[in-house]
Amino acid sequence: MDFKCIFKEGKVYKALLNGEWVESKSAKTESIFSPVDGALVGKVQAMTKEEADLFVKSASNAQKKWATVPVNERADLVHKAADILYKEKEIVADILVEEIAKNKKSSLSEVTRTVDFMHFTAEEGKRVVGESLSSDAFPGFGKGKVSIVSRVPLGVVLAISPFNYPVNLSASKIAPALVAGNAVVFKPPTQGSISGLYLAQVFCEAGLPAGVLNAITGQGRDIGDYLVSHSGINMIAFTGSSKVGKHISKIAGMIPLLLELGGKDAAIVLEDADLESTSKEIVSGAFSYSGQRCTAVKRVLVQDSVADKLIEILIPMVKKLKVGRPKDDADITPLISTSAADYVQELIDDAINKKAKLLIGNKREKNLIYPTVFDNVSVDMRLAWEEPFGPVLPIMRVKNEGEAIKIANDSEYGLQSSVFTRNIDRAFEISSQLEVGTVQINSKTERGPDHFPFIGVKSSGMGTQGIRYSIEAMSRSKAVVINLK
Repeated sequence: MDFKCIFKEGKVYKALLNGEWVESKSAKTESIFSPVDGALVGKVQAMTKEEADLFVKSASNAQKKWATVPVNERADLVHKAADILYKEKEIVADILVEEIAKNKKSSLSEVTRTVDFMHFTAEEGKRVVGESLSSDAFPGFGKGKVSIVSRVPLGVVLAISPFNYPVNLSASKIAPALVAGNAVVFKPPTQGSISGLYLAQVFCEAGLPAGVLNAITGQGRDIGDYLVSHSGINMIAFTGSSKVGKHISKIAGMIPLLLELGGKDAAIVLEDADLESTSKEIVSGAFSYSGQRCTAVKRVLVQDSVADKLIEILIPMVKKLKVGRPKDDADITPLISTSAADYVQELIDDAINKKAKLLIGNKREKNLIYPTVFDNVSVDMRLAWEEPFGPVLPIMRVKNEGEAIKIANDSEYGLQSSVFTRNIDRAFEISSQLEVGTVQINSKTERGPDHFPFIGVKSSGMGTQGIRYSIEAMSRSKAVVINLK
């Protein structure tokens, strides 16, 4: 496959409009720099509001015909796109390494997981069907009416993805929307745009009709609000910060929203937990992709009676993490930006100033933060409540499970929590009291498998994702009533 159509000489990438790769008439671009060394990765088009209008209108026009394509044909196209993405996995993974400083192993994992997601979505789309209902089930109507209920697309879906999984969390919006019969206006993150454009080209290569998927680039501050409040957008699927998600919900109007936002996921460790296994899960959950995940383990609430033993096992595991460049397959790589590293450092400094016990870390080289673990973190510290999105793990000692539940629930977030215990009855009892979308028992907090429901409550999101759930969210029921007499 030739990706050259998406860029011109040098490293200037184009946007996808109505099946053509185009440049902004403003001649303005946004530069993408490597988080590792500041080198220029490429430039993407900085589209204007007037140009954004063309992207929406093109998608709206194309959607009408796309909705008439049988679902098995829509599914076949998504299958084909997945096959192409798998063939080009090395190229796309290399872009991820360069653009967002994700190591090669994790980058390949993201791409192959996306391939699996797309194949599963294509098959599941064939099974999201309607139903028929007879009026005799309701008193007073007899058999005089039959309701034929079908699923119909919403129209044009605005898909806005984040920097940390710019391929996977783009496809998780695009594929369900397409299978359901929608057109998509795809806005990748600025840092992650190039990866997103490569994904868009995969769908083009698979034969997606012009306009059914348009990929627009530019700063959110320039075109974000315009797209979100555009009258031609019929649904928004967004992954990003809680602050931006709340803003979207205020200005989007009366259209369906799928919002995947921030988290402050707690790992609750009881005195009967298998501490070796628990430590492995916590370290993996806290430090994968340098903690830049909404489902990262962001605090440990451990019963005081086993806290010392847990730390004794956990810290050597943290010390084994490789710190360095993504090209060297390091576990801990530079954060996405200097401002992101500055914020993490603020939380570290606040914890130190308020007498948290530093166990390891607090070492920084530009935007590379070494893995950092604190003990004796208390509720008056910012690290207890704020989401660092970096490789920092606070350990909070609690007297009992009741205190752990209270601290977990006092958070503004409600994405996931973990409960580590050998007592399944206690695990279920605690799970029933936690105000989150998902509780993991004896495992780290994480997204997936991708056909499982993925849910955020409170400031962590709105709506339910997961392959079938996303397809249903991106379509609606329509009833036709047959009157028999």
